[in-house]
Amino acid sequence: MIQRFRPVHCAIAFLMLTTSLATPAVAQSKKSESSPVTFSLYDRTRLDTWQWFAAPGYSETYPYTESLLRLSLAQRTRHWDWMAELAQPALLGLPTDAVAANPAQGQLGLGGTYYAAGGNNNYPAAAFFKQGFLRYHFSRPDTSLRLGRFEFFEGVELAPHNAELQWLQTNRIQQRLVGNFGFSNAQRSFDGIDAHLGVHGSDITAFAGRADQGVFNMNGNPELNVDLQYLSFSRIDAGGHILWRAFAIGYHDGRTGITKTDNRPLPVRAADHKNIRIGTYGGDLVASAPLGHGNMDFLFWGALQNGSWGELSHSGNAVAVEGGYQMTHVASTPWLRAGYYRGSGDNNPTDSKHTTFFQLLPTPRVYARTPFYNLMNNQDSFVEAIDRPAKKLELRSDLRWLQLASGNDLWYQGGGAFDNKVFGYVGRPANGHSSFTSLWDISSDWQTTRSLALNFYYAHAWGKSVIGAIYPTDRNLQFGYAELVYRFDRPLH
Repeated sequence: MIQRFRPVHCAIAFLMLTTSLATPAVAQSKKSESSPVTFSLYDRTRLDTWQWFAAPGYSETYPYTESLLRLSLAQRTRHWDWMAELAQPALLGLPTDAVAANPAQGQLGLGGTYYAAGGNNNYPAAAFFKQGFLRYHFSRPDTSLRLGRFEFFEGVELAPHNAELQWLQTNRIQQRLVGNFGFSNAQRSFDGIDAHLGVHGSDITAFAGRADQGVFNMNGNPELNVDLQYLSFSRIDAGGHILWRAFAIGYHDGRTGITKTDNRPLPVRAADHKNIRIGTYGGDLVASAPLGHGNMDFLFWGALQNGSWGELSHSGNAVAVEGGYQMTHVASTPWLRAGYYRGSGDNNPTDSKHTTFFQLLPTPRVYARTPFYNLMNNQDSFVEAIDRPAKKLELRSDLRWLQLASGNDLWYQGGGAFDNKVFGYVGRPANGHSSFTSLWDISSDWQTTRSLALNFYYAHAWGKSVIGAIYPTDRNLQFGYAELVYRFDRPLH
């Protein structure tokens, strides 16, 4: 059995440590003045279009509209800052017949997922308290303690100055295991405490909290009986060319009345009312260095898991290795990359072990840009190209060959707990197959002004034997969206 972190003890110990180290390097002659309260508005409107794998008799082809409005007040003083934020998500025109009666076919894209999570409402909307926290900044740089409701993103504890490392951290490291599920309309917050300690160019981060409802459920106010503890050490080395991190995460799901998603028969899973307790231990390294007329990059990420999956013992593992070359001598700095990822699956549904790598509470869309799979029981080989024909315009295209790690396990989808009534991950049987799909996509992200961004995405998936066994009529999938994001900030004098 793994030992759970104790949030209160961690917080007290961290506070004692930061207090003992918080000696300013240079004495300040006077306190800086408080900044004014700032009002911020964030509005995201997205038109989604799905063509799911064909399920005759149901709507696998449909559009719908997402709207997310976030309003906040925030202020920073010499040692304190605070934020209070309200979120108002809404969905318009969800399909009413995109959930198949066949459990294997299930929800035909995220339109069906939103419809089911919203109580079979095709126009769900709500308003809720998204964030509200108070944070103390110690005199030592990059050292703080925060308490309240907030978003937490693992993997971004340090901000590198190197542009290639920034992109890799944002797009290939952060939120693999813990994030706000930012692509979803209601997103995710945590009620808890976190602390950062900056030590000689390094960072120690500790976090403990309980997940809040949200994601596909438009009401993000209630807490879930799901808690998380996180500890990491991060450092930038080699003159800013290498960023590495070691981390440990404790995860507990006490929603014992919910049937778990795994490859055991349904009656066996329904009778399992024990908690899930998982420890995840891992690290990552990203590097970028000049080579010839450009920059070469390398990335490694890996994690091991142990603990208990209800009545089963749990162990899992995952690893990612990637590399690329960016041609900095060309005006648009084209960047070609390739990589491989594998997250373990479970080969035996009848033994006493659960060996599927469990992704905890991530933002899955960062690593599955067409959100019909995730990093569980998954093998992902890819090549990608990134180009910036203008300073504020990024084009990207990926080609992926996806397989399941085990044909005796499930094809998993989702990003973790978001409701006290459903598990948060869904799984479809692999039926002994491992060949999953080939996927091609292209995107355009254009920051037209400081306040306005226009984003576009299109993808086509060619289903293989796993898909064909469930959707024999048509095993092709298409997904696309057009998105407008507007941000506004103004001090209130």
